[in-house]
Amino acid sequence: MTQPSSAFTAACIQVNAGRDVYPNVGAASALVRQAREEGADMVFMPENVTMMEWGRKNIQAKAMPEEDHVALAAFRDLARDLKIWLHCGTLAVSVGDGMVANRTYVVDGDGAIRARYDKIHMFDVDLANGESYKESSTFRPGGEAVVVDMPFGRLGLAICYDLRFPHLFRTLAKAGADYLTIPAAFTRTTGQAHWHVLQRARAIETGCYVISPAQTGTHAEGRQTYGHALIVDPWGTVLADAGEEPGIILARIDPEKTAEARGMVPALTHDRAFALDIE
Repeated sequence: MTQPSSAFTAACIQVNAGRDVYPNVGAASALVRQAREEGADMVFMPENVTMMEWGRKNIQAKAMPEEDHVALAAFRDLARDLKIWLHCGTLAVSVGDGMVANRTYVVDGDGAIRARYDKIHMFDVDLANGESYKESSTFRPGGEAVVVDMPFGRLGLAICYDLRFPHLFRTLAKAGADYLTIPAAFTRTTGQAHWHVLQRARAIETGCYVISPAQTGTHAEGRQTYGHALIVDPWGTVLADAGEEPGIILARIDPEKTAEARGMVPALTHDRAFALDIE
């Protein structure tokens, strides 16, 4: 059952994760603690928050099953210690047959897992600058959209490349999501071209807040991520932008703004069936 929505302070952390899990857990946890000290009620972490590794064999070797995942255990303890809702970015979770899930978790202030979501859309692209990615060779795509009830309202979950598939976010909004989160490790090349406009578009299309923590800087094998963790309101206004350095951003999230935006442009209620005629 949907809980009454209430205003809250959200924080995104922005990190430059390396290859090794334990230092990354420590760095992320320190930023979460800082955000809590600055008044955050819920903190959001980016994609691959505990491991920016490269190569199928390396990722497989460092992925862990959920029940033994040291990062998940650490983040559950952290949420319990701080009495805070925590979005755990994404972790590399072993799922059998040599495959890995790029999985996010939402944890409550008691450290209980309230939701899981596996990234649906795989980043299989060849960029003009020579960068090439084939996530489907390592990661098993998810097949289920997820909305989670929280004391602040309903949160729709997505991850990075999912950002380019607007029907997913329309589905989440129609399922009652007040807020969307899109943790990412966006490449510098695609981020410079598309990150801000796509984040704002998803907010405008759905009348939702969009809360998107991010990776930044140079990682394994010289791969670069764009940074610019964002919090965007339902009218498409950027409330906070982290720039390119590791750190935190905070913004007050008011559910009345969601109702206000949807009232002015009620596009979620205006779908019509149509035929396709190709001549």
